[in-house]
Amino acid sequence: MRASLKQKILEVCDRKISEKGAGVGVSFYAFFANRNDDPELLMEAAEWWIRTHRLDHFEKAAKIRAMVEEMDL
Repeated sequence: MRASLKQKILEVCDRKISEKGAGVGVSFYAFFANRNDDPELLMEAAEWWIRTHRLDHFEKAAKIRAMVEEMDL
């Protein structure tokens, strides 16, 4: 996963957790605007979320944040 995507995931998860609490859920779409302006980055996130980790559509933001934070780049 490229560093820019990792950073974006961490920022979005932090924001969601601070706004809605530790139990808030996210999908990989939460890291992108409604308009798909970077399809390669979207597919990279989808690949990581669906194929690599076989995550449900919605997962706890804290879980995703911890998974991404532990990754080596």
